[in-house]
Amino acid sequence: MPRRKWTMLVLLLALGAVTASAQDAKTVIQKAQKAIGDVNSIQYSGSGKAGGYGQNWNPNVPWHVTNIISYTKTIDYANKSAKEELTRTQLDPPDHGGEAPFGGEQKQVNIVNGQYAWNQPGPNPQPAAATADERQLQIWLTPHGFLKAAADNNATAKAGKDGSKKVTVLTFMAGKNKVVGDVDDQGLVTKVETWIPSTVLGDMLIEITYSDYKDFGGIKFPSHIVQKQGGWITQDLNVTDAKGNAEMAALQVPENVRSFTPPPVRVVSQKLADGVWFLGGGTHNSDLIEFKDYVVVVEAPLDENRSNAVIAEVKNLVPNKPIKYLINSHHHFDHSGGLRTYVAEGVTIITNEANKSFYEKAWSAPRTLMPDKLSQNPKKATFITYKDKYTLTDENRTLEIYRVENDNHNQYISFMYLPKEKILIEGDDFTPPAPGAPPMVPVALAFSNNLYDNLQRKKIEVTTIAPLHGNVAQWSDLLKAIGKSGD
Repeated sequence: MPRRKWTMLVLLLALGAVTASAQDAKTVIQKAQKAIGDVNSIQYSGSGKAGGYGQNWNPNVPWHVTNIISYTKTIDYANKSAKEELTRTQLDPPDHGGEAPFGGEQKQVNIVNGQYAWNQPGPNPQPAAATADERQLQIWLTPHGFLKAAADNNATAKAGKDGSKKVTVLTFMAGKNKVVGDVDDQGLVTKVETWIPSTVLGDMLIEITYSDYKDFGGIKFPSHIVQKQGGWITQDLNVTDAKGNAEMAALQVPENVRSFTPPPVRVVSQKLADGVWFLGGGTHNSDLIEFKDYVVVVEAPLDENRSNAVIAEVKNLVPNKPIKYLINSHHHFDHSGGLRTYVAEGVTIITNEANKSFYEKAWSAPRTLMPDKLSQNPKKATFITYKDKYTLTDENRTLEIYRVENDNHNQYISFMYLPKEKILIEGDDFTPPAPGAPPMVPVALAFSNNLYDNLQRKKIEVTTIAPLHGNVAQWSDLLKAIGKSGD
């Protein structure tokens, strides 16, 4: 056969395979929608466990676990809106690690309507623009939403296996997100996967498994839902009730949410001593310490935008010295999300030895969904690690780094100390309370007491505290918060 005709035959066969695949997908979707019910809205309720994404006790254990004592999610597929209401409590005793400490019952109301997202635990809506994309995506990861999105986005189908069980694998693009799901021979959606950008993990896998389907008033819905992000469970939910085509009040977008524009990243510097600056201006802080021939930055929180702003302020404050080291207090994602920006600048990362292999593995992942400086211009990270203590010193200054012993927030968290200036730099174990704030909840109090005990054992004398959250405080502020008398 002439080469040209052979090429045309191959193209026609390929086109036929794609057409057949799309046709097979349509048949599978229709069968599945008939099996579980094709609804315009869904509301489901239950209880279970939540995992705090990016907040594990050390890099090798599951996310911090809390109880979900009540949970209701209402989704309007036609209007692309969802409302998630949940109440959480700590385990008894609380799990190691943790998000911002809380006591008693914590209520959350998380809402999305199209491109707008907001939280409403009280009467005043709080814009949550950064969460809108993921919340919108989660609508189409539910069983009924997945089938609707697969039909609307020209899904393809192929045979697959889930263990020994035969399934049909449907694949489609939801905007920039690839979505893959399994449908079994009964037409039940048993697993859905997609990928979202993570500052630490790159293109991060979300995997949701659906099992133990039950009939709820004429529709089928899973009574057990397990969602994993980054390999660990973020939600393990036992569903006790579900309603299809439930009447829903329209989720009106509040005016302050509709008009909200994320503010520019702000870095506000405060001089603490000669050659020492506190870099605040946001929810997370950094610190700048000047040595004879270089400068050191403590902490690279949140993301590349924050790191770029901090680096610009550092260069403004000390224009003639390079950033040689970035000290990382612990691996929690809100404290390590900006590290890669410093690696791209050629800065050496100082971190506990337990974090090095985690960062190397995480940073090797693809970053197609949210490319950053390091992915665009790859560079091998350089680390200095320590087990319990590390010291930087020259003829002008000494900076000591200590791992916090017996810490229940993070097993390898460290504090920094400038002995000459008697300045303590620490994160998460003590956040100075704002004026008029209520007493610390028990979990936070335990963290601060343990920090105090570490300082006492090491005979570290502190005058000023430069926290990685909150405002600059004095030693007396820590003593007052934990109910200790001053020396």
